[in-house]
Amino acid sequence: MVNASYHEHDNPMVSNGGDDDFGYNDGESFENSPFHCDWVDNRESSSNESHDTEERIAYWEAQKSLLQEILEHHSSTGAKLRDEIKRITDTARETKFCKCLKPKWDGGSCYKCLRQRVVNLLSVKGHNATLRISQWKPTSKYIGGTHEFIEVIASTQSRKKQVPFLIELEFRDQFKMAKACEEYDNLVNQLPEIYIGKPEHLNSIVGVVCDAAKKSTEEKRIHMGPWRKRSFMQKKWSVSSSRVLNETLSSPSSIELSLAFPIRQVDMPRVGSHLRFSSAAVVKVA
Repeated sequence: MVNASYHEHDNPMVSNGGDDDFGYNDGESFENSPFHCDWVDNRESSSNESHDTEERIAYWEAQKSLLQEILEHHSSTGAKLRDEIKRITDTARETKFCKCLKPKWDGGSCYKCLRQRVVNLLSVKGHNATLRISQWKPTSKYIGGTHEFIEVIASTQSRKKQVPFLIELEFRDQFKMAKACEEYDNLVNQLPEIYIGKPEHLNSIVGVVCDAAKKSTEEKRIHMGPWRKRSFMQKKWSVSSSRVLNETLSSPSSIELSLAFPIRQVDMPRVGSHLRFSSAAVVKVA
């Protein structure tokens, strides 16, 4: 590494006769001269930029590795249940049916109606599923708000312990940010579109991505909204500060029941030519 320290006697451009040899006035220090600034600042700037680049690369690599580790651990926990819930969610998405006047996503239902349909289908399939809404009051740091998500209570094989699973249908979209750096966008793209898993894994993911969001805004020199901070994002999926919305749900519709239990077409044998009619008299019962 280049030593950026400066000594006057090492600089061949400095005269032993003093600053007057360069036309400086009395009292004007050599540190204000163009010779000193150009020579020292260039070396210091190059050194600082190199150091900042190395730190930046190390930071984003660490965040990427940490997120991958969390996602791998998340994927290995409750994989069978997650796959079943994912199939039911995909089935619910296939139906373009909306009970409200909300804007539609991809020509189908709005997310509010989609969440209700997913809960209905999960319940029909025998899962203990509830639609929950978290709510927090405004403070000096945060604005107030609400957020809906789905909770499924699963049981272990021994049925001795109940494990909560959270379902967020717009998980990746929650972290998308305009004018973010490329590394942050790549980090967000690693996230699943739909989150189905334990609350502790979700909170770990939120911590990593929100820290990366702060780093991205610092690099871009833009303001980071308080709704991007970890403490605010975690409020969205806080079971302790949420309530059940199942009382607002209607019973499963015929469409939803048909999606949950599709009718399979069975080929019946052609027996018309083998029917024989008995010649016995018909007895009428009074």
